[in-house]
Amino acid sequence: MKKHISITAISSVSPLGASLDEAWKSYQNNQHCFSEKTYGDTSSLVAEIPKDVKNKIKAIQNSDPKYKSLDDTVLFALYASREAIKQAHWNSSDNFGINIGSSRGATKLFEAYHKDFLDTHKAKTLSSPTTTLGNISSWVAHDLQTQGPEISHSITCSTALHAMLNGIAWINSGMCDTFLVGGSEAPLTPFTIAQMRALKIYAQANLNNEKSFPCQALNLDKKQNTMILGEGASMACLEAGEKDNALAIIKGIGYATEILEHNISISSDAQCFQKSMQMALGDLNPDEIDVIVMHAPGTIKGDLSEYNAIKNVFCNKLPSLTTNKWKIGHTFGASGALNIEFAVLMLQHQKFIDIPYLEYQEAPKRIKNILLNAVGFGGNAVSILLSKGT
Repeated sequence: MKKHISITAISSVSPLGASLDEAWKSYQNNQHCFSEKTYGDTSSLVAEIPKDVKNKIKAIQNSDPKYKSLDDTVLFALYASREAIKQAHWNSSDNFGINIGSSRGATKLFEAYHKDFLDTHKAKTLSSPTTTLGNISSWVAHDLQTQGPEISHSITCSTALHAMLNGIAWINSGMCDTFLVGGSEAPLTPFTIAQMRALKIYAQANLNNEKSFPCQALNLDKKQNTMILGEGASMACLEAGEKDNALAIIKGIGYATEILEHNISISSDAQCFQKSMQMALGDLNPDEIDVIVMHAPGTIKGDLSEYNAIKNVFCNKLPSLTTNKWKIGHTFGASGALNIEFAVLMLQHQKFIDIPYLEYQEAPKRIKNILLNAVGFGGNAVSILLSKGT
C-alpha cells in the first residue's frame, strides 16, 4: 500500500444489535443469534436483526414518504451510514465518497414484485428503480447529501471488502480524501434460502438442544455443511494517513481470483486466499500477525480450504484463528464489513474472541495486527491487514 489509511468510525446493524457497544457485549457470551423461521412449508435457521433494532429501521422508513418503498438493504445501509458519519464528525460539505455493495441486493422487493408479475402479468411502477443494485449507494448519498462519488457493486461474499479496496484506491489516487465503504444484505427471503438449500450447503440442525451450535464454522471435523444466513449492514469511514482518532489503521490489502472448475468451486488449499494474504502481508513477517478473522462460512470445503491456505502461508505456525459466523451467520455481501468491525473491537479491547465449541486456543499475548479474509462465489478473495491505532 502506498499510504496507510485510518478507519475513523464503524457502525452496523446486525443480529448483534445497532452499536459497537451492543456488538461487543454480545461477543462476550457464547450464545448464537439463530432462530427458526418458516418459509412456505420449510423451517430454516436464520439470524435476524433484533426487534428493537427493526423498530429503528422502521422509523427511518416512515420518516420520509420516498423511503416507504425502499428495500431493507437500503434501509439497513441508511441507518448504519448515518451513525458512521456521526461518529466520524463528517458533514455533507466534506463531499466524501460512498461505495456500498450487496451480494443479492433487494431480495425481498424483487421476489414480491416478481410474484406479483406472475400473478397479474403486469409490473409495478417502482419494480425497477427499487430493485436495481445502484439504489443502495444512491439513496445513502441522497440521505447524507454528499456530492462525492457514489458507487455500488456486487462481488458476492467479498463485496464489502472490495468496497474497502475501492475506497482506498480513490484516497491513494488523491481524487478523494474520505470514503464511506461497506456492505448491506437482507437475504432472509424464501427464494434466497431455497437457493442455498439447493446447493446443499445450508444447516439442517434444529434448536432443540440449547447447548448446540448449529453453525459449525471452522470445525474441520464436521460431517455436514452448516451455513446459516444472517442479515445486516456495516459501514466504515476511511481517511488518508494515520489519524489520532483512528479506531484501526489499514496497513495492507490483498486480492486474488481463483481459476474456477465449477461455479462455486475453490481449490483444496484456496490459492486465491494464499495470494491475497501474501499480498496483504507485504514485507511484514507472518509471525507479526496475532489473529486471523477467517471467512469460514460453515461449509466443509470452504472452511477446510481456507484453513489449508493459512497453513501454507504461515508455515504451520498459526496465529489465533476465529470467525463470527457461528454466532451471526453468513451475511453475504455485508460479511466482510462485519469482520472489519469484529477485528476492530478485538484491537480496541485487546481481547481475543474464540469459538466456544472448538478446542481451546491460547489467546495472543497482545493484539496488534489482525488479518481478515473474505471470498465469494467466483473465487474472488480479499484480505485486509489491520493494526491498532495510536
